[in-house]
Amino acid sequence: MAPDELKPIVLGLPTKPGVYKYFDSEHKIIYVGKAKNLKKRVSSYFTKNHYEDFKTKLLVSKIKKIEYTVVDTEMDALLLENSLIKEFQPKYNINLKDDKSYPYIKITNDIYPKVFPMRNPIKDGSEYFGPYASVRIMHTVLELCQKLYPTRNCNLKLTEKGIKDEKFQVCLEFHIGNCKGPCVNKQSTESYRESIQQIRHILKGNLGQVKDHLKQLMSEHAAKLEFEEAHKFKEKLDLLQKYQSKSTIVSPTIGDLEVYSVSSTEKIAFVNFLRVSQGIIVISRNLEIRKRLEESDYEVLEHAIGRMRDQYGDECPEIVVSHPIEWPDLRLKITLPKLGDKRKLLELSLKNALLYRQEKLNQYDRLNPELRLDRLMEQMKNDLRLTEEPRHIECFDNSNFQGTYPVSACVVFKNGKPAKQEYRHFNVKTVEGPNDFATMYEAITRRYSRLLNENSLLPQLIVVDGGKGQLSSAVDALKNLGIYGKVAIIGIAKRLEELYYPNDPDPLYIDKKSETLKVIQHMRDEAHRFGITHHRQRRDKGTLRSTLTDITGVGPTKAKQLLREFKSITRIKTASVETLAEVVGLSTAKTVVEYYQNKLD
Repeated sequence: MAPDELKPIVLGLPTKPGVYKYFDSEHKIIYVGKAKNLKKRVSSYFTKNHYEDFKTKLLVSKIKKIEYTVVDTEMDALLLENSLIKEFQPKYNINLKDDKSYPYIKITNDIYPKVFPMRNPIKDGSEYFGPYASVRIMHTVLELCQKLYPTRNCNLKLTEKGIKDEKFQVCLEFHIGNCKGPCVNKQSTESYRESIQQIRHILKGNLGQVKDHLKQLMSEHAAKLEFEEAHKFKEKLDLLQKYQSKSTIVSPTIGDLEVYSVSSTEKIAFVNFLRVSQGIIVISRNLEIRKRLEESDYEVLEHAIGRMRDQYGDECPEIVVSHPIEWPDLRLKITLPKLGDKRKLLELSLKNALLYRQEKLNQYDRLNPELRLDRLMEQMKNDLRLTEEPRHIECFDNSNFQGTYPVSACVVFKNGKPAKQEYRHFNVKTVEGPNDFATMYEAITRRYSRLLNENSLLPQLIVVDGGKGQLSSAVDALKNLGIYGKVAIIGIAKRLEELYYPNDPDPLYIDKKSETLKVIQHMRDEAHRFGITHHRQRRDKGTLRSTLTDITGVGPTKAKQLLREFKSITRIKTASVETLAEVVGLSTAKTVVEYYQNKLD
């Protein structure tokens, strides 16, 4: 089992891919590992005895702190693990200290650039794309680039003067179609550069600009009945889209920067901090900041930036942030990216901030359930624009079958949970035919007339399942009772989860993932279930009265016995006298059979 100080961290780990770091008592990284499922992988260290593996047993005994970074894919986890091991050389990562490098694709800085794979990029003015966790994927990308936009792979030092003076000759690659012959001016400089630009798009994963060209090539081959060639292009594109052509986890084009993002509640802010050095994430930290004066997110970010730069140094010339901030040092570049690698890094940081927030809130909920309830009530109050917390909510829903047996259901929620002993249903008395508006008016009137007569507490919120019409009827009922304005009331439309307020034509939309909407949806579903159940019971009783009990000699008791045994009127109609007699006796059985035979005649 994990030590007590590590249990909350292990229990709160996400089930997503990522990298975990173990620290010893001196706050030094002693192990870095990757995981397809962080929670499952890290938990395994503390749930196994490791009797046969002394090194692992020793490692576990020295773990005093755990940090993790969530990434998008297993490949990203592999790349980040490799980079961190090279950066920190942890004591227990013996197997990966061989300085193995993953391959990149290089575009040289020439008049006619070459495109080829290599390891260990250097600063020579060339462009590097990658790294690739799979050599097969890298060669797939290269092959696609070569198929679509053939470029030279020779070692000739091409110059415009040399080409003009005809110093070069075409090679075999030209004759077999792998090169368009820029060395002998068979391909212009502009055309070659356009090919290189398209290759850049492919390597960056910006496939939108080459899709049209691919479709054109597929169509051309298909028109020539060259279906195998057309299918090859589709397979290459499918492969390219299936795998990431590059990773933002390790990207030499990013350079040195810091990334900050924040996700907050009313009282607590959760900040994620990433330090990127030479395109490699070397530090990932999460901060919990308690608000004192309802600080905004940008104020929280400013505080976190100052704290992290004090702790880790302020040499990074650029920071990427999730919210605009004001910073006194004008030399520091502040970026709010919309696209590109920096945007992907920011999204990764936001993902880590959200997961850290969920982890900490779950911990607090386990330790003190009252805190979760207080937070939920406060969130619902703010989301629904209420003046007080909705500790007591009542929701109404109508049910009928082609205008018959109209029923209205009222469900009650206390502190965000169903209070089923207080559920009520209303058999509508004053409405004829299918009229949801009048049904709602009657149900609201009857419910709150009784509460007022009994001097019972009114709810803080009434929810009406329906749109503007049902809400207006409910409002009219409250006005007639003299309690409109004393109780908040809203309507929820079924299709788009729109919330309607009295005297407001525009609906309110709540975040689909919010706890507020989940409570409202749960309440609406409960009202629907409760109303349908009672409506079916009424309908079944009505069916019983209008069929079996119309038969002379068959009362409610025998009718129930028949239905309990045969399950439906249809089966009773087709049953023989002998079969019916086993349930209700011979005399009643003959009466039932004769009744239905006469109806058929």
